[in-house]
Amino acid sequence: MNVANLVSVLASISWLLLIGSVLFAGASVARGGSAKSFASLVIGALGLALVLSTVSQGLVFIQPESRAVVISALRQTGIRSQALQPGLRFITPFFEDVVLYPIAKQTYTMSGAAAEGQISGDDSIVARTSDGQEVRIDASVIFSIDPNKVVDMHIEWQNRYVDGLIRPQLRGIARDSAARYGVQDIYSLKRDELATEIEDDLRTSLEYNGLILDDFVLRNI
Repeated sequence: MNVANLVSVLASISWLLLIGSVLFAGASVARGGSAKSFASLVIGALGLALVLSTVSQGLVFIQPESRAVVISALRQTGIRSQALQPGLRFITPFFEDVVLYPIAKQTYTMSGAAAEGQISGDDSIVARTSDGQEVRIDASVIFSIDPNKVVDMHIEWQNRYVDGLIRPQLRGIARDSAARYGVQDIYSLKRDELATEIEDDLRTSLEYNGLILDDFVLRNI
């Protein structure tokens, strides 16, 4: 458990203590006790709960494989210009919130085999060659979010960068590339050339949108 989670747990416990102290004070007063003698107990419990809750709202622990985009009501743009780096960080309680993004490598696969891709069923890329033949392409994209462009990527795509960017770009680029080759070329001598062409075009597109293409794998045609 990191420090931010620990403080959050303590804040929850403090509110339970506040409720318990109020109930205890109420029961004691009902039995004839003095309300003033329990006022300091209730006020102390309330103060502790407020302090811990405020601190827990402001503490954020960023894992090494993540970056955090800060959504801020205090900025005119509504967002901090720089993402939070790994470690224990502090944001303005109640006025700022974070959105975490992984910067570790991710794999997205489009395949005709039902159990291989992210989408069940036949999800291969259907393309037509220059001589009018239909081919189905299975491919995997190994990518990561550029740590230096996390904020820009969030503004443009949020969590839609796979379905909204990688998937349609891979489909479109693969179809355009396949249309420049004959079916015999794709199956034999120019298969590697096709894969390189798709990879180069896809890399350019992803880098423009804040993603890094680590590898492109032409799995099957």
